[in-house]
Amino acid sequence: MSADNATLSAQVKKLNITDDTASDTAPSDLVAVVDDLLNQLSSKFSNLSGELIGKMDEMSRRLDNLEATIQAGNEQGRADNET
Repeated sequence: MSADNATLSAQVKKLNITDDTASDTAPSDLVAVVDDLLNQLSSKFSNLSGELIGKMDEMSRRLDNLEATIQAGNEQGRADNET
């Protein structure tokens, strides 16, 4: 995360955007930086979404396995009680 903050700080310094001074940065430079930041956010969101979906799929598989194990145990218990 600190690398991301460093990247943002470097971009802001490159554009000479501060609270104290008026910026004479070309609007196209600002648009390029904002576009780059939006692309970074989009990429991170896609990665996070993929990881989240993968973890949910894994949890679902584990729950299915647990349910099958419980059902098999219940059926075995019923069979043992009948004999």
